[in-house]
Amino acid sequence: MIRVLLGGLLALTIAMGIGRFAFTPILPYMQAEAGLGVGEAGLIASINFLGYLLGAVVTGLVPQGAPRTWAFRVSLVASVSSTAGMGLTTDLVAWSVLRFVSGVASAGMFVLGIAMTLDALARAGRENRAGWLYSGVGIGIAGSGLFVALSGGVLDWSGKWLALGLICAVLAPVSWSAMTDQPRPAAKAADTPAGGGWLSAPLLLLTAAYFLEGAGYIVTGTFLVAILKGMPDTAALGGIAWMVTGLAAAVSPALWAWTGRRLGLWRALMLAHTVQAVGILLPLAGLGVAGGLLSAALYGGTFVGIVGLAFGLGRQLSGGASARIIGALTTAYSVGQVLGPLPAGLAVEATGSYGVALAGAAGAVMLGTLLLALGSALSGRGLRARAAHG
Repeated sequence: MIRVLLGGLLALTIAMGIGRFAFTPILPYMQAEAGLGVGEAGLIASINFLGYLLGAVVTGLVPQGAPRTWAFRVSLVASVSSTAGMGLTTDLVAWSVLRFVSGVASAGMFVLGIAMTLDALARAGRENRAGWLYSGVGIGIAGSGLFVALSGGVLDWSGKWLALGLICAVLAPVSWSAMTDQPRPAAKAADTPAGGGWLSAPLLLLTAAYFLEGAGYIVTGTFLVAILKGMPDTAALGGIAWMVTGLAAAVSPALWAWTGRRLGLWRALMLAHTVQAVGILLPLAGLGVAGGLLSAALYGGTFVGIVGLAFGLGRQLSGGASARIIGALTTAYSVGQVLGPLPAGLAVEATGSYGVALAGAAGAVMLGTLLLALGSALSGRGLRARAAHG
């Protein structure tokens, strides 16, 4: 069981922590050494997230059993190859293609890797260990940030991509051998969620809020290191801030799961959104190094936790329809990620500042908070109404 959990954790490290998010700490080097513009960076980021959206949709169509195992393995090879391939070209079109492939592969590994790991944990009666799985995202972010920082004067931007690809290739065999899928038995009638609640207003509001979270959080996820490096009082942070982001992301799933149990999932999600919005805006507050590090910690300490809280709440609202609601939420989140970076990059180019982009990102996240508050109110009203008629 430890082997399966390790395989799933490393899958998230490779696909998400490095494959998707290593672009953030390497971006300033690509801008300085390869002439990549802010608008072009936003375009590449949006193309990556478009690939993730497509991958999330297609992954849901893969049959269980051997097809899911091999779809995961193909995604694993594609993720490692596209990460290393970024260091082999300076062509914008080639970069875009590679980031698109990386997005598709990331979704395949994320969705299938989590599904296979959670299924294995359930079969062994070890669901309580699931929180360790999500820490792989933060470990990958922290590790890639540390590597980029330490290799700053040794490797250029292309060397960083190639080396990270090699690191992923070394880790990949563990996930390849550990991650296999078994067909599930046909669902019993008692396992089928009761109808009527799947398109409820609270669930639709949660999905809309999750879409806004995807659009808002990804602006900081794309530009955080570039923002800090571009400001005189935080220029020295660079990859250190990204390491702080990763370390915070590694512990956040357990922290927010605990918060959800104490406050309830609606309130925990609203709190996480609010904390994240503050973290997004902090670089504009002129607080220097302390503000930059706190921004990274608040950002990293919320975005993975929000994923876990939203999935848990969605499953609760849908009457246990886990696969359907996770698929719907992931699609909404992915659409937000596609739409977020491009206008943010264009706003930076038009204004010469990250202020408008960050304000817009924080505004999207806080609008999500308002939708969550409305969803919570409607959900509570529905529970009271059912109790009155019970």
